[in-house]
Amino acid sequence: MKKLTIIFLSCLLVNCSGQQYSKKWTDLNYADDGKNYHLLDIYLPEMSKQTYPVVVLIYGSAWLSNNSKGIGISTIGNALLNAGYAVVTPNHRASSDSVFPAQIHDIKAAIRFIRANCSNYQLDTSFIGITGSSSGGHLSALAGTSGYVKRYTIDSITMDIEGNVGKYTSFSSEVDAVCDWFGPADFLKMDSCGSNMVHNASDSPESKLIGGAIQNNKSKCALANPITYVDSTDPPFLILHGDEDPLVPYCESDMLYKALQTAKVDSKYILVPDAQHGPGLLIDEYFTMMVDFFNKLSNH
Repeated sequence: MKKLTIIFLSCLLVNCSGQQYSKKWTDLNYADDGKNYHLLDIYLPEMSKQTYPVVVLIYGSAWLSNNSKGIGISTIGNALLNAGYAVVTPNHRASSDSVFPAQIHDIKAAIRFIRANCSNYQLDTSFIGITGSSSGGHLSALAGTSGYVKRYTIDSITMDIEGNVGKYTSFSSEVDAVCDWFGPADFLKMDSCGSNMVHNASDSPESKLIGGAIQNNKSKCALANPITYVDSTDPPFLILHGDEDPLVPYCESDMLYKALQTAKVDSKYILVPDAQHGPGLLIDEYFTMMVDFFNKLSNH
């Protein structure tokens, strides 16, 4: 399992090139608590404008890292900067720091921070998109589907999905669009529809996130699954997945897309032939597709 987890992480570090930006704010603490896992960076494009629409970029780490906000800025982030978007890259707590829902609490706190402080960083928060790959795709999708959810109960377990991290709790954590790159949508079905990683194992990334073997904690898993919260109020989605992904099987994106379509959510799903967990997918062709998706919705 350790070897597969290393592969899970290394597959995301592909197609790197230097990012281009005009201004950068580093290590802003969005929770006002001095913790490294509550830091974010803000990048502004080279093109000169008074304000910029925003995309939050969440790193993939199998929820194992609490300090990887630089991952993705030279690939997905660079494409967004070149297209004129401000890019915000937050850290979040790892599963070893705290089990779910700490991670979505952190992402929602980062979004609230952006809205509360937009005038300080030239951000136009009339549009906030969100994107990420793998576990970052999971958190992006979850931020999208749970946008209007404060608390949720399944069986006997009630979970606070919004959280109260930071001092800007009066601001909205909703997003206007989601681009989900091969994120898990339903943990309990990952093994049954094909994966080289045994996600049901007690030491899998999903089990570490939940705090126990996922099949023994089905209600907690359901509360962490983006698909649980899908309804007609969700923002538009673009989902991209490789049909040769060995770690997060593409059936996960199939299921999420079908749920979104059933709920009549504006959504598009791209299944990429021969692409794996990053390789073959994190390339210019699909970065352009993401940018076009955000442009259409932001009127940018």
